[in-house]
Amino acid sequence: MNYWLLKTEPSAWSWRDQLAAPRKTTDWTGVTNAAAQKNIRAMAKGDLAFFYHTGDEKQIVGIVQVSKAPSPDPSDAAGKLHVIDIRALRQVKKPVTLAQIKADAKLAHLALVKQSRLSVVPIDVASWQRICKMAETEL
Repeated sequence: MNYWLLKTEPSAWSWRDQLAAPRKTTDWTGVTNAAAQKNIRAMAKGDLAFFYHTGDEKQIVGIVQVSKAPSPDPSDAAGKLHVIDIRALRQVKKPVTLAQIKADAKLAHLALVKQSRLSVVPIDVASWQRICKMAETEL
């Protein structure tokens, strides 16, 4: 299993929207950056991801699971973009802010910190566990 972080602008798609989706599941579309697309194509069904609100919030608010492996984006005529389906698993007990992550030297290597504009980033196992502890949420 691999771990990820998916960023979304809450005014476009929020954690509440994800929870309100049928079966708490939706397709994750709109990712066009080449590096983020590479990460999407590396995902597999069953992988877990932090659900991260960008904008004014800049915080992890939930955990989702990849419920469908990457597939071509039907809205992309060129056939270069891929999408995944994600299902909400749980809201974190305590949101973890970007400031908290940046303040932790053991998380300084994360793409979330080093490539802050990237919307889909990998999270290594140790960092996943550390952030879950910060969020007072286990999975």
